[in-house]
Amino acid sequence: MMLICHPAIKESKVEIKDAYKQKMEAQLKEWDAQINLLEARVENAGADIKIKRAKQLHELRAKQRAASEKMKELGKASGAAWDQVKETADKIWDDLKAGVEDAHSKFK
Repeated sequence: MMLICHPAIKESKVEIKDAYKQKMEAQLKEWDAQINLLEARVENAGADIKIKRAKQLHELRAKQRAASEKMKELGKASGAAWDQVKETADKIWDDLKAGVEDAHSKFK
């Protein structure tokens, strides 16, 4: 037996995917701005602070690049593959979010 997906359901899934990608792209831009601000604070700080925070900022940039790569994968994925990529992306977002929040708390 072959199941036929109603066009409205298919369109709804596309809208959900597009909304998710837009939300994540906006969040990624916001985190980029926050990391840029943290980097500027480190540059204006003393040598000791620079040494302590440089590693943390380097790790944040690596996480940000991973999130960016996941966004590209999301753009290419469809069907069940999209769900799998989204699940991984959610974990990366959570990790990056926690890293940015942690960095902000230490730079205050």
